[in-house]
Amino acid sequence: MNFQVTVLKVLVSYPDGFAVMADIKRDMAILATSGRDWAERTKRLAARVPDLDIFSQGLIERMNGGWRITDKGRAVLEIMEARPATELPNVRAVEVPTPAATLSMPSIGPVRRMREGRRRQRDAVRRRQASAS
Repeated sequence: MNFQVTVLKVLVSYPDGFAVMADIKRDMAILATSGRDWAERTKRLAARVPDLDIFSQGLIERMNGGWRITDKGRAVLEIMEARPATELPNVRAVEVPTPAATLSMPSIGPVRRMREGRRRQRDAVRRRQASAS
């Protein structure tokens, strides 16, 4: 697993691109143990930007006990994720996606689903507390 690519992917999954260290560590642990696919993907992405250094290049900034991805970090991540022209499919050969295919979760999906589940649990607890008052 490429640490720097994973940090960028984790931070970009948060609404404002900011996460506290505990959340970053948890999300990275989930991805690190998710299997070989994630490790291979981060290697491929890192190979597209061989001199990647998220700290010295200003791709993330440290603030308020956490890290935030910068606009420059988002741009570099987009460059890494862009498909090279040699991999672009022939327009005539492209299939029209089915509705199920268009709704598939992105690669960082497990982290987002866990975060959404925790948010729903917190909301349910708050509603129960409010109704008990």
